[in-house]
Amino acid sequence: LGDNHGNVIHLFDRECSVQRRNQKIVEESPSPFLTPELRQEMGEKAVAAARAVNYSGAGTIEFLVDKNRDFYFLEMNTRLQVEHPITEEISGVDIVKWQIRIACQVPLNMKQEDIRLQGHAIECRINARSTGRVDFLHIPGGGRVHFDTALMQDTVVVPFYDSMLGKLIVHANTREEAIRRMEASLCEMVIVGVETNIEEQLQLIRSKIFQKGNYDTLILDKILKKG
Repeated sequence: LGDNHGNVIHLFDRECSVQRRNQKIVEESPSPFLTPELRQEMGEKAVAAARAVNYSGAGTIEFLVDKNRDFYFLEMNTRLQVEHPITEEISGVDIVKWQIRIACQVPLNMKQEDIRLQGHAIECRINARSTGRVDFLHIPGGGRVHFDTALMQDTVVVPFYDSMLGKLIVHANTREEAIRRMEASLCEMVIVGVETNIEEQLQLIRSKIFQKGNYDTLILDKILKKG
């Protein structure tokens, strides 16, 4: 986040390596692969990049990280991203609210040292695999679980737009707890009438590769081939 008064802060990191055809499927924050030292260094580099262009508003700096934990600048997305809710969960910062405040010339009222990592969050993108009418919809509930969606019962899913039906988001004190909460939430989610990727998401969440947290962008191919 950068305001119009010279203040720039980062809100830690997101791990977005679970991809299908170069499209993100699962995101988690913070990344289980980064060390605290690397997380701090990447955050400082992201802030420096935003300062270099006098960036104002919410944005995302993307890096590629190799197996040796060396990282490389990829791009800057000058906008909110689909997975921004998990950053809100672990940072306690309402990014959407602050994007609007910054546009209204309000200075950031927080410094970098005020931002603390708060637990672990995971987001699963629930995507349609077919078109049709949603005959029945049950959305999981409970504490620290929510489903960002415009989907309703009797909604007709058409082929003209993005396949994402919604974002299932969980937050917990630890990564292990977040994984268990996501598994339970995926089991509770019911969408009848349209084929989805819920079973694939369950297969991923339950896999040893994902649970170990040391995975790369080929993780989904590896898991589905094993299945």
